[in-house]
Amino acid sequence: MSETTATTPTPVATGTDRTQVSRVAVASLIGTTIEYYDFAVYGTAAALVLGPAFFPSGSSTVSTLAAFLTFAAAFLARPVGVVLFGTIGDRLGRKRALVVSLLLMGLATVGVGLLPTYETAGLLAPVLLVTLRLLQGVSIGGEWGGAVLLAAEHAPPGRRALYASIPQVGPVAGFLLSSAVILPTISIAGMDGFAGGAWRIPFLLSAVLIVIGLWVRTTVTESPVFREGRPRPAATSRFPLGTLVRQYPGRLLLGIGAAIGGSAVYYLTIVYSISYGPKALGIPQNTMLVAVSVAAVATAAATVPFARLADKRGRRPVILTGAVGCVVWALPMFGSLSTRNGLVITGAFTVGLLFFIMMFSPIAAFLPELFPARLRYTGASATFILANTLGGGFAPLVATWLNSQWQSPLVLGAYAGGLCLVSLFCVLALPETKDQEFDI
Repeated sequence: MSETTATTPTPVATGTDRTQVSRVAVASLIGTTIEYYDFAVYGTAAALVLGPAFFPSGSSTVSTLAAFLTFAAAFLARPVGVVLFGTIGDRLGRKRALVVSLLLMGLATVGVGLLPTYETAGLLAPVLLVTLRLLQGVSIGGEWGGAVLLAAEHAPPGRRALYASIPQVGPVAGFLLSSAVILPTISIAGMDGFAGGAWRIPFLLSAVLIVIGLWVRTTVTESPVFREGRPRPAATSRFPLGTLVRQYPGRLLLGIGAAIGGSAVYYLTIVYSISYGPKALGIPQNTMLVAVSVAAVATAAATVPFARLADKRGRRPVILTGAVGCVVWALPMFGSLSTRNGLVITGAFTVGLLFFIMMFSPIAAFLPELFPARLRYTGASATFILANTLGGGFAPLVATWLNSQWQSPLVLGAYAGGLCLVSLFCVLALPETKDQEFDI
C-alpha cells in the first residue's frame, strides 16, 4: 500500500493557551526525566555493583556481562510497551497512556531497590531482577512517544520542534539527577558501602519523583489533535501497529535507522564508558562520572537551541549535520579514553554529545511528523524505541564483547561511527517535514 494517507488531511489547530502549553511542556519533561532517571540509576548500578550482587561469578567480566544483559532485557521489552501504550495512546488518548506508563516505571524501580540479592535469595534474586527490568522496559516503550506528542500537539504554529524537544532534555536530566544522587551516596558510603547496600538508595528515592510526576501529569489537558479527531471512527485503528506496518513500512524502517546512531552514541557514553574507563583503563570512577556529567550538562543546554534552528531551517539539515559530526568525531571521542586525562576526556565527550544532540533534538518532531495522527503515537514510539533497542540497548553488551577481542577504546568509536553513518543515509532518504500539518 502507498505510504501516503488515503483520506484528505484535516488540519487541526494545535496551539492552546500559553499557560496550558507551559504546563504540558513541564509534564512532558518531568515524565521523561523520571523515566530516564530510573533507567540511568539502573545502568550505573549495573556497571558498578549489580553483577556481583545478583550474578556472582569467578570472572568480573562474566558478572558485568550478566548485569548488562539485564540492561538489554529491558530494551527487548520496549516493543511490548510500543504495542500496549501505542494502542492506548492512539485509541484512548495520549494523557491516559502517559499516566499509566509513569506509574508502571515507578513501581518497577522501587521494586528493584527492595530486592534481595543472590546471597540472600539464591536464583530467585536474578529472576525477580529480570522481571522488574522487563516491566521498566515496557514502561519506557510507551513513555517517549506520548511525552513528545503531548508537547508537539499542543505547540503553537512554527514551534513544533521546539516543544517536542523539551522531553528530549529528560534523558540527560535524568542521568544528571541520577549522578547527583549516586555520587554523594558513593562519597558518603564508599564503594564498599555502596556495593554492600547503599546502591538501593537511588532506586527508593524514585518513589518521591513518581508522586510528583503523577500529580503534574494528571493536571494537563489531552492533546487537541486527539480531542478533535476522536469522534471520527475512521481516525483510529483497532491495532495501530499492524496498520503502521502495512501502510508505512518504508518510513518505519527509515525512521528506525535515522535514530539508531544517536542511540549508540548516547548509551556508549552515558552507560558503558562509566564501567569501561575504570575497569579496563584504570581511570578513577569519579573522573568518569564527572566527565560524562559535564558533557551531559552541555548537551541539555544545547537541546532547545538546536530545536529552534530545526524550526527555522528544517529538521533534515540539523540532523544531518549532527550525523556527519558523530561519524567524524566518534573515533577521537572514544579514543580520548586512552589518555586517561580527565580534561581531555571531558572535552572529547562534550563535543561528541553536542553532535549527538544535533541529531536527537530535532528527531523528536521529525519522527512523529512522518505519520498521520491516527497512528502517530505508535509510529513515533516504534521508530524511536526500536532504534533505542537495536542501537542503544545492546551497545554495552556489544562493546564489552568487542573490547574482550581487541582491547582498545577505538573499537567503540568504530562501532558508534558506523551506526551514525547508517542514520545519515536514512535521513537522506526521508522527506523534510518542517511545514507538514499535524492532521487527523
